[in-house]
Amino acid sequence: MSTERPHSVSVAGVVIDDLGRALLIQRRDNGKWEPPGGVLEREETIPEALQREVLEETGIKIALPATLTGVYKNMTGLIVSLVFRCQAADGTPTTGDETRALRWATREEVSELADEAYAIRVLDAMDAASPPAIRAHDGVKLV
Repeated sequence: MSTERPHSVSVAGVVIDDLGRALLIQRRDNGKWEPPGGVLEREETIPEALQREVLEETGIKIALPATLTGVYKNMTGLIVSLVFRCQAADGTPTTGDETRALRWATREEVSELADEAYAIRVLDAMDAASPPAIRAHDGVKLV
């Protein structure tokens, strides 16, 4: 039996508004700007996790189905992230336990605010990448 740590799977939702801007959150734990998301819980489907994470971190309920725009592997953190382009169905952007701040960001602002590994996820979603992008990073930079 292998003693290697298994990968975890996370989801992130890039909510796009009518002006084509993406909703970013500033995390309370590390101050970084990124799309809302997190790790799937054991008994949860991917769409359930996506809806839960976006709602918990932004106060926005997203419409399903959402469009898969990228698959990203953190080579150092052993996390595989599925990123979806989402539309808001209900709610008002709100900070919470995990979210220090939120803002609607243009493509240029995304690149200024977020580390490369997270900015590319948002930009791929803004472009509605099809087929979905498949990329690897070290937690900060693409590899």
